[in-house]
Parts: sequence; structure tokens; C-alpha cells
Amino acid sequence: MTTAAVLAHKGGWDEAVLVVLPLVVLAGLLRLARHRALKEAAHDDDHVADAAAPRPPDPGTAPER
Repeated sequence: MTTAAVLAHKGGWDEAVLVVLPLVVLAGLLRLARHRALKEAAHDDDHVADAAAPRPPDPGTAPER
């Protein structure tokens, strides 16, 4: 039996692979994108918190009124 004969509608598993494999790849890419987005959002939140914090006055300068 040749490989083509084995893959030719042998119980329907080949059609299942053709459907499931792209779905698994898509799910993996979405998971990777979500992980990167969450990591970037956490990184941005750290910078926003640092920028929003008031800076102490420089020593030797008069306080603002």
C-alpha cells in the first residue's frame, strides 16, 4: 500500500487533521499574541506609574507657590 492510498479517506482522520491542525496553529498564535500584549501592557503600566508620580523638588531651590 502506498502513502497516497493510506491518506486517501482512511476513516476520515485525514480530513480531521486538515481541520484541526490550522485551528491548533491559530490558537497557538492567538495565545502568543495575548501573552505579548499582556507583557507590553504591564511594561507600559510601569512607565505610566513612574511618569505620574510627583518628583521631589531639587535641593537648593525655592518651593513653588
